[in-house]
Amino acid sequence: MNATPTWISRNVERLRSARGKAKEGAEPAPKSAQVRSTHERLQATLRKGDEALSPRALRQLLVQLQEVVAPRVSEIEGGRRAQAVAAWYAGASPEERRDLWLLMSEQFAPDLAHMKSAHQRYEAAMGTADEPQAEAHLRRALGAPRTRLLQRFAAFPEGMRFLVDLRAELLPHLKGDKRLLPLEAELEQLFSTWFDVAFLELRRLSWDSPASLIEKLIKYEAVHDIRSWADLKNRLDSDRRCYGFFHPRLPNEPLIFVEVALVNEISASITPLLDETAEAADIQRATTAIFYSISSTQAGLRGVSFGDSLIKHVAETLTAEFPRLRHFATLSPIPGFRSWLAKHGAAQLERLDDKHRAELGNVVGFEPPQITHVMAAADKALELPVKSPVRQFLLHCAARYLGRELQDGKPLDPVARFHLGNGARVERLNWAGDPSAKGLKQSFGLMVNYLYDLKRIDKHRDLLAQGRVPVSGDIESLIRD
Repeated sequence: MNATPTWISRNVERLRSARGKAKEGAEPAPKSAQVRSTHERLQATLRKGDEALSPRALRQLLVQLQEVVAPRVSEIEGGRRAQAVAAWYAGASPEERRDLWLLMSEQFAPDLAHMKSAHQRYEAAMGTADEPQAEAHLRRALGAPRTRLLQRFAAFPEGMRFLVDLRAELLPHLKGDKRLLPLEAELEQLFSTWFDVAFLELRRLSWDSPASLIEKLIKYEAVHDIRSWADLKNRLDSDRRCYGFFHPRLPNEPLIFVEVALVNEISASITPLLDETAEAADIQRATTAIFYSISSTQAGLRGVSFGDSLIKHVAETLTAEFPRLRHFATLSPIPGFRSWLAKHGAAQLERLDDKHRAELGNVVGFEPPQITHVMAAADKALELPVKSPVRQFLLHCAARYLGRELQDGKPLDPVARFHLGNGARVERLNWAGDPSAKGLKQSFGLMVNYLYDLKRIDKHRDLLAQGRVPVSGDIESLIRD
């Protein structure tokens, strides 16, 4: 603590004192009372209802924020003052933190009069020689003091970590309180710049990486849980690669990482890839890189896209090391399939002709078959023979789900949305690709390969932008049958 600047110590205590007084002088108010804005609360005398900070404490907190962006304060001093607020925040209750968000959102907005004037000037100048100058003026007017405030928070050593964690905590509250939207939008815009791929470093993670970093792989793995150290060592074996994107302000924290298996063909099942007893493959003969797990680690960076750049960088890195590699594909789960089938399966049954519907009904023991009957039979997916009508029905439905179902122009399935948005195409469905309890629960064990044809990534993106999902001929045949 001796190294802590006097200003920080003094103001942390000042803020904590304000927090203690926030509990005093509350006016009882019914739960249904109208929520007051921070503008109203700052003018008031007493706290009302469920408000965390009293008006006096709120005013003191606002002063601290204003001092962070005071005009004559240097970037370094502003960062120190922001650090003091961050120290207070670390000990604040969730309700008190929410008051800080509200102050940032409502009290550091653009100047409305200045913005309206600049907009009118720009409209009047459109098509004239003054248009460029008017546009520049409008851009400056649209800038909010909130931007400078957040930049000051990013200035101190742990500031970027603070802002990322703040947004992660803020996101779940947006639906319930629209007043927080400006702050969230500002953070997302800043993060999109600060975490641009130009500022990121691609690093390989191996068994020789620091233990603290390896532990983060276990913590953040989101696709196939890492069961043991032996499991982890298998994923970092000689025929495997693991890469992550890192930011210089978060040096020991992978923002996103991908696990890759180097094999001789596109994988149809996750089981051999996760088999700890399997011998390592001869990587010099590998022709295919399988991305079998991609995990984002920072909830606060939601909406900031790394996937496309990560896959491209990894493909380039692998090709440089292994010139024989020709194919880059995923082995991916289909997490939304079961829930979609439960809602839309009846419509899919209606698409069947009488013959196939009768065959399906005969197998499930109900005529005509209902989707609940089919799903009950599908829960024994691993026991179904190749020509089972239930199995064929599920494959057709999964192909349609991945290849046709869109919402707002984007694939319904979250994993499909990620890979297709990054320029892949739906290549192949794999029956019993994931026989684990999780795989059976999500998609009756089905997995899918998305193929990254590096020469057609932009073409596939264009197709998706037109509302057409890029699929292979095999998937198209399943959809049409």
